[in-house]
Amino acid sequence: MKCPFCGCDDTVVKDSRNTDDNSAIRRRRECPECGSRFTTFERVQLRELIVIKKNGERTFFDRDKLYRSIELAVRKRPISPERVDKLVNYIQRRFESSGESEISTTDIGEAVMDALSRLDHIAYIRFASVYKDFKEVKDFEDFVETIDKLAKPVLEMHDNKDGDND
Repeated sequence: MKCPFCGCDDTVVKDSRNTDDNSAIRRRRECPECGSRFTTFERVQLRELIVIKKNGERTFFDRDKLYRSIELAVRKRPISPERVDKLVNYIQRRFESSGESEISTTDIGEAVMDALSRLDHIAYIRFASVYKDFKEVKDFEDFVETIDKLAKPVLEMHDNKDGDND
């Protein structure tokens, strides 16, 4: 592994351990040239995923880009980086195990929207505002209204189970 600080090609692994969810191996490395330490992660890749963008351009799936977009949506919310990492792992594994090697940006966006809708409504709205390209306040209002309509029957069912049959 190349040292990111000095470019030396010969770094030494000082410690290896599995991540909390066993989806990767975390390695602490040290450069014998400059003495710097850094961390790398080794993950299993089931298949090479190609992303088809809206303009038809094809590019390799970028896990870090997916992580950053979800991280932006959950910023200042009570969601840990580990939870974001698990969410990204889940989405990536879902596509890798689908049997398809090409996925559209629309499929990725919908998968993120689905996952965020279950995780945190504020993060869901934040992501949707970019993904769905909201232009006006009315777009937000309409979107929030659809969320309220979906959540209301669930809340009403829950209330009725408590014996509040008015």
